Amino acid sequence: MRYTVITLFPNLIRPWLEESLLKKALERGLIQVEVVDLRAFGLGRHRTVDDTPYGGGAGMVIRPDVAVAALERALPADEVVLLSPAGRPFTQKVAEELAGKEHLVLLAGRYEGFDARVEAFATRILSIGDYVLMGGEVAALAVLEATARLVPGVIGDPQSHREDSFVRGLLDYPQYTRPPEFRGLRVPEVLLSGHHQEVERWRRQEALRRTLALRPELVARAPLSLLEARLLAEMDREE
Repeated sequence: MRYTVITLFPNLIRPWLEESLLKKALERGLIQVEVVDLRAFGLGRHRTVDDTPYGGGAGMVIRPDVAVAALERALPADEVVLLSPAGRPFTQKVAEELAGKEHLVLLAGRYEGFDARVEAFATRILSIGDYVLMGGEVAALAVLEATARLVPGVIGDPQSHREDSFVRGLLDYPQYTRPPEFRGLRVPEVLLSGHHQEVERWRRQEALRRTLALRPELVARAPLSLLEARLLAEMDREE
């Protein structure tokens, strides 16, 4: 899996690649990440990358000729992802789709964003949430992490992918470790019982309970298994 991240601030990206699982994945050759400085494609002696918006308004806009010059240097690519709060939501499903590609280009904007004509050169416009950041680097890193962890070998236990939040449309079940009691808060007895079927049932029930409490809209869209549907009916009767 190969990534090209185009940004005005490469040093916001590079340190992120020097720690934890991303560093190990890079060292093992499971992923490759090239960080491209957009400023290198700027115009004139001062390497200008932005200009004032037509029609007036606050802030500066990244020029299309500069952005596309950097983009074309990175091609060919399977996907060109422009990060923008105006994009479609970045979800686990989208991460799974992108993780199957060979080469992703991630365009991280700054200021008031890219000239709208840059969108014509992107295959996807994605947003990581309904809020505005100072730039697209955090969003680019979110896409990079969410897809890279799905590349075979990056995460040690492949089973963890199948139990992630959102994979089945629900949040993950709550997790516990030692000590069994902490400041009066105990680990649920079922997790200490050694009864694997009961543990599995409890986990599915708690995943449903947590999703209903925190993200109820997900339950309506989730493709529930027969067991989960029965658990949901039992929980409704309990209430």
